[in-house]
Amino acid sequence: MPGMVVFGRRWGIASDDLVFPGFVELFFRVLWWIGTMILFTYHKGHFDCNGRGVLHTFLVGQLVVLALIILSLCAIIYVSAQGTITNPGPRRSMPVLVYLRAVLYLPELAWACMGAVWVSDDSRGCDPATSANWIHFSAFCHFFPAAAEPLGVRHMESSEGTQFLSTARSLAVKVWESRLRLLCCCLPQDENQRAAFSSIAQLFTGFFSDTDLVPSDIAAGLALLHQEHDKMERSRDPDMVVPHSPSSPVGEDLETELEKAAHCMQFAAAAYGWPLYIYSNLLTGPCKLSRDCCGSRGAEYEIVGGDHLGCHFSSILQSTGLQYRDFIHVSFHNQIYEIPFYVALDHKREAVLVAVRGTLSLKDVLTDLSAECENLPIEGVSGACYAHKGICQAAGYIYKKLVNDGILNQAFSIAPEYKLVITGHSLGAGTASVLAVLLRNSFPTLQCYSFSPPGGLLSKALADYSKDFVVSVVLGKDLVPRLSIPNMEDLKRRILKIVSNCNKPKYRILLQGCWYELFGGDPDDFPTEMDNRREEELSQPLLGEESLLVRHSSSYHSLASDDSPAHAATHLPLFLPGRVLHITEDGPSRRSCFSTVRYRADWSNEMNFRSILISPRMLTDHMPDVLLRALNSLTCERPYSLCPSHTSGSQQQNV
Repeated sequence: MPGMVVFGRRWGIASDDLVFPGFVELFFRVLWWIGTMILFTYHKGHFDCNGRGVLHTFLVGQLVVLALIILSLCAIIYVSAQGTITNPGPRRSMPVLVYLRAVLYLPELAWACMGAVWVSDDSRGCDPATSANWIHFSAFCHFFPAAAEPLGVRHMESSEGTQFLSTARSLAVKVWESRLRLLCCCLPQDENQRAAFSSIAQLFTGFFSDTDLVPSDIAAGLALLHQEHDKMERSRDPDMVVPHSPSSPVGEDLETELEKAAHCMQFAAAAYGWPLYIYSNLLTGPCKLSRDCCGSRGAEYEIVGGDHLGCHFSSILQSTGLQYRDFIHVSFHNQIYEIPFYVALDHKREAVLVAVRGTLSLKDVLTDLSAECENLPIEGVSGACYAHKGICQAAGYIYKKLVNDGILNQAFSIAPEYKLVITGHSLGAGTASVLAVLLRNSFPTLQCYSFSPPGGLLSKALADYSKDFVVSVVLGKDLVPRLSIPNMEDLKRRILKIVSNCNKPKYRILLQGCWYELFGGDPDDFPTEMDNRREEELSQPLLGEESLLVRHSSSYHSLASDDSPAHAATHLPLFLPGRVLHITEDGPSRRSCFSTVRYRADWSNEMNFRSILISPRMLTDHMPDVLLRALNSLTCERPYSLCPSHTSGSQQQNV
């Protein structure tokens, strides 16, 4: 940090990113030099074929060029390993070394041409092994192309004035839009897609515009944050009790809610269709589905849209145990802001159940990333009412289907005494929660079970309103329930603070971080105080000498502060819906692959998810099969894991 400026452009790598690439190339260059030296020594004095003078000169020149390249690589590695992430001063000679290394490609090319001429004209009568030397060398010359990528519009020269800033921001938005169009080139073009691209591009431009972090800086910061969090967890009092939500009773209520949640999670997971079913049943799943997929079901599939082979619906039947006659409506139609869902009669719980699918396609990702706030006025709710734009649109789409198309009327005409239950996982959980808010006035007894919903979902007023009928279930250190724009700004601030405080070179941070992730051990003892650095210097955006962006960011107002992300919030805060049921692992944070996992469950508060936790499990804890397994474990092993902080002392001793 900042990105290295060479050849008149700013690149997506920093001057301290060349240690590992340099070592890789140095390793192969040294091997090649040794092989060439052995070949030259073996044939010395026996160059008695046609063109022997050219061959002798070629081998000597190759040894010299390789030696110069090896020396330049050693210099690059040494200089790149100096300084720290935010102190590039000791590496100021790196551009010169990069230019030198680039210049050395010219003699390589010249010697390659000489070898080509010799092989084509004068190699007759020579040892084939000698000829092979040139062939291998030519292939090797093309093995290490330049590996830097231009960083968007950052190659532009810096300037002053608001006009340039406005132009730079608009160019950055266009760059992000072009990247999104390239990523989603296979999707059909429509108005929703263009609006989503524009919204997401503006979001990304605003988030990345005030820093000059390169990807390796972010990786180093995440490695340090993970170790810092583990260090804090180990120093925490093991007997500390997490307070439960004041609005939530304990004991039997928690036990009942867990049983209901485990039951509903089966339907939420089933909404993903055959991909998750096959993944969860690798041995038996394909055989079970093969009997139903591609089969002729006649008029049965009139209610199923977007499932041409019937594999999705067959997997739902297998996962839920329901019969075909229990389904009122099944739709696998998928567009931006339009996600699959199904409506079924759950006779076991006497409920009309609406299950919404989570993210499973690029279109769903675009819905996720449309994270702007959209007004969501609800009758009877005082205070600011707004929610995640993309999820609001998706909930509105399903609401129209359920109400305007008469799907719910059809369901309740069959089972008028049943109650309405809405469920979903991830994107489906957020959509289910907003849908429950929309339907609450029409169905006062409805319940919603939201599994791993996005953290940036509802305004505070709507989140409090939903506590009476929405239960959010979060597993461990799941990233998604902690994911919101203010939380991402807070993560960026914490990364900047920790890399600014650290006095170790980046390559050591990455090496120790990889070792810690793979093999565990004690967290790195990185510094926690400023080391000979003025805090006022860190209050400015960390930009390169020629950065095009000069806007002051709220992320840097107080880099030494550990306050919540709300202290410098520039975006409206959004929260998890309803009451939050948090499931965590009992026991040490690291365990063997074959050890039995035990869980505990407790009521939590949405404010406990206002910070992103860095952990290897931040993604795996979000997987629907992992969450379903944890819920089933809790309901099967109730005496061991249900809220040990609120159970009797004898039960605690048994644990």
